Amino acid sequence: MREQLRLGVNVDHVATIRNARGGSHPDPLVAARLAIEAGADGITAHLREDRRHIVDDDIHRLLNELECPINLEMAPTDEMVGFAVEARPHAVCLVPERRAERTTEGGLDAAGQQNWLAPKIGRLIEAGCRVSLFIAPEPAQLEAARRVHAPVVELHTGEFCNARDSTTLAHEIERLRAAARLATDLGLECHAGHGISFDTVGPIAAIQQIVELNIGHFLVGEAVFTGLGATIGRMRKLIDEARAASIRPEVAR
Repeated sequence: MREQLRLGVNVDHVATIRNARGGSHPDPLVAARLAIEAGADGITAHLREDRRHIVDDDIHRLLNELECPINLEMAPTDEMVGFAVEARPHAVCLVPERRAERTTEGGLDAAGQQNWLAPKIGRLIEAGCRVSLFIAPEPAQLEAARRVHAPVVELHTGEFCNARDSTTLAHEIERLRAAARLATDLGLECHAGHGISFDTVGPIAAIQQIVELNIGHFLVGEAVFTGLGATIGRMRKLIDEARAASIRPEVAR
């Protein structure tokens, strides 16, 4: 089992701040460089169809000026698939998208959209992109991901991260554990993300079948108080400590 858990940092909301006033500051590319220096393994950016934060030029600059893996989040539409096939990022994560939402709400319905998703996933894989589906931690969605030949899934962690009572927390972390085990059994690489903070990252990072976390909004928000490098460095430390603690009992046996 993999000991080092990859951290992808999402720079969307650096662009949100920039776009609130216009101009070029703060620059998501500068944030991405700081993130890598602070311990991130890759950069995630969501190119929404309404271009509310990240824009096309941001993606091109990230791809052209950084050597780390770039994970392009996007809706599985013809426009976005065409963009990705031309840009050829290292990875593409397909997510649901509605114009009215503040952020991505819930996971992609892979089980209900198999015929629609399969050809799009095929085009992206043919272009050399690693494709993941952002889905709820539900068996039906994982099984559908396998059927449409997506090699990777990213489990939606929002229900766990937003839980406020111990019963719900216990239920949601067990859902994530069971989904991660099933993903591995199905031959899928398992990632996770959405709503993760300093307080919630530990139990998720301890799930050994998960090999990558993608975190964004919390890190950008916390950076207002402590700086981006320090914030990512602390998250990196918490991830590594949780993963190490989860592995030690297995080593002892």
